[in-house]
Amino acid sequence: MTIPTLVIGDKNLSSWSLRPWLALRAFGVDFEELRLPLDTPEFRARIGEFSPTGKVPALLHDGVAVWESLAILEYINETFLDGRGWPRERAPRAQARAIAAEMHAGFAALRRELPLNLQRRGAPATPGPEAVRDIARVQQLWRDARARFGKGGPFLFGGFGLADAMYAPVALRFVVYGVALSGEAQAYVEAITALPAVIEWRAAAEAERERG
Repeated sequence: MTIPTLVIGDKNLSSWSLRPWLALRAFGVDFEELRLPLDTPEFRARIGEFSPTGKVPALLHDGVAVWESLAILEYINETFLDGRGWPRERAPRAQARAIAAEMHAGFAALRRELPLNLQRRGAPATPGPEAVRDIARVQQLWRDARARFGKGGPFLFGGFGLADAMYAPVALRFVVYGVALSGEAQAYVEAITALPAVIEWRAAAEAERERG
């Protein structure tokens, strides 16, 4: 099988790029990485080669081009993971897909007020009311998944899976913006940030010099 190529943006800023990158790295899938710095002449000149939306990420493999992070995760799961990216049993698999889809489609205030910037330094943020509701909802989703299906490990459904890849950028937002969390949510954030792949991504993000 040929090695896929994942086209990503800045590691400092591109939360959507992190999601499939983390899934590939955490599950040990070999891939080529093509980074196009966001909002640069290089990005504008080249992104159309890989993504019909003009956005990252995009996955290229065996003549197939996949865009949108959640669709890329599904492709990774089917092509490289033999389905193990989602829980094997029907009930937890359904919940994992539902919360991943909710992340993909929702939390607009959280995204707007706390955009990913891994080079951020400074005082904790003070989110507005809508973002506070988003933060509470995220913690509820984490708490419910952990309570029902997370007994086998520190992640949402026990072992690391694609739902965790979807929420990893949120966990990192909470870190860099100093968001106060419940004990359960803080433990989950610590599990995410301890992943070797997340440590690798953050180190690369710190080394970027395009902007911060």
